[in-house]
Amino acid sequence: MRVNVDTTDKRAGFEKIVLVTRKTRLAELVERFNTLAQTKFYIEHAGGNFQEYQLEDDAYRRSAEIVRRSMEVGLKFQEIDRGLVPTFTFLPEDLVVTLGQDGLVANTAKYIGKQQLIAINPDPERFDGILLPFLPDQSAHALEQVLNGKCRIRPVTLAEARMNDGQRLLAFNDLFLGAQTHVSARYRIRWAKNEEPQSSSGVLVSTGAGSTGWVSSVFNMASGVAALTGGHAVRPMRLDWEDRRLLFVVREPFVSRHSKASIVAGILEQQQALELESLMPSGGVIFSDGVEADFLQFNSGSSVFVRAAAETAQLVVG
Repeated sequence: MRVNVDTTDKRAGFEKIVLVTRKTRLAELVERFNTLAQTKFYIEHAGGNFQEYQLEDDAYRRSAEIVRRSMEVGLKFQEIDRGLVPTFTFLPEDLVVTLGQDGLVANTAKYIGKQQLIAINPDPERFDGILLPFLPDQSAHALEQVLNGKCRIRPVTLAEARMNDGQRLLAFNDLFLGAQTHVSARYRIRWAKNEEPQSSSGVLVSTGAGSTGWVSSVFNMASGVAALTGGHAVRPMRLDWEDRRLLFVVREPFVSRHSKASIVAGILEQQQALELESLMPSGGVIFSDGVEADFLQFNSGSSVFVRAAAETAQLVVG
């Protein structure tokens, strides 16, 4: 963690800039193998291209230096690694900037509430950056626009899982509700005045931002199965980022004497909730945006309501 306590100048209500960075693949491997030489040996011995790792690392470091210099605007400055985000205390006076892939935006936005977020693409040659509207050399201008109150904001709907014990988890892209391993998850599902016991590989609930991600793979699978059996292709469903509706699908529902599969997909309209009651003695989990380490336990006695969250992520787009 890098902290630079500078002047206490306040602009547009902000007191501090928090830059969220991530380790490159090379940096993570160097941590694992202790030296660059050992890392190079490992990559090449496994048949990888060490130069590609090096070029990616160099590009990220260059971008990070450009972005850090652009942050010198008279406010306090703090830089944190993405691994600290779940436990970091973001304050209302913080202006948050991310430097990384789309996943870094998703895994930061859900922890900062209604605060504005500037997302920067560190390597446009490698990352399409659907959620990354700015390049490193545009970061100074983006920051100036926010501090002067002249920026354009695009609200992004978040999904919320609220447990019967009061615990709560937000998702930028999607929520997964199921079992911790590849065993079947058992639960009772309730939606639109219907309910049934199910056994499946888990339930995915997607926001508009996540509708082009994990949940789209379920549509791809359904389309392939339909083609195999002579049916029509299934087109993935797309929702706008601002859409207050959520999309849910049940992954691989199994029909047996004790489980059904009549509720397998649907749209949660605004204010509508999907309810699941766990029937698993252990190993049940709920996590968001693919981060399995930050999860809620979902075991017998637990119920969860999933709906669109009241707050939205505030992504700076211009």
